[in-house]
Amino acid sequence: MNSEILFFLLAGMILVFSILTVTTRRILRAAVYLLFVLVSTAGLYFMLNYNFLAAVQLTVYAGGIVVLIIFSILLTSHISERAKMAGKFQGVMSALAVVAGATLTLITILNYSFPAKSLNEVPSDVKSIGRALVSYNENGYALPFEVVSILLLAAMIGAIIVARKEKTADKNIK
Repeated sequence: MNSEILFFLLAGMILVFSILTVTTRRILRAAVYLLFVLVSTAGLYFMLNYNFLAAVQLTVYAGGIVVLIIFSILLTSHISERAKMAGKFQGVMSALAVVAGATLTLITILNYSFPAKSLNEVPSDVKSIGRALVSYNENGYALPFEVVSILLLAAMIGAIIVARKEKTADKNIK
């Protein structure tokens, strides 16, 4: 019973703070709301006894990525700035993207037959997890890991370019 209450509490926090993250106009608040989402996700991993994944969630995402985002915000913009509201066209396109993503997720979940594996079949020690992360075999995660690192690098470069363009535009106005 207590685990069900904790699950619904964490799930509710994830939903509320996710919505707040994408709807707030203050960028620093969005980063803080994202931090709450990532910590709540780690709480779900702890509930599932995926302690390694929960620790990685806390250290890499909640600890590293959010701190990087906050430093980027503090170094490239004014804290009191408010983001511009999206136009109607952007709102409609965003809603269509959300519906398409939710539909794709539901179709995938409903069509995939999840094999019943016991926890004894899946090794969960740090050595086997480390080998899986750097392996290119069937159960390896090296390729997705590298794709995510390239995506993060591209996001950082894009944020720097956007911040530089805004600063040069501000200098031309003055």
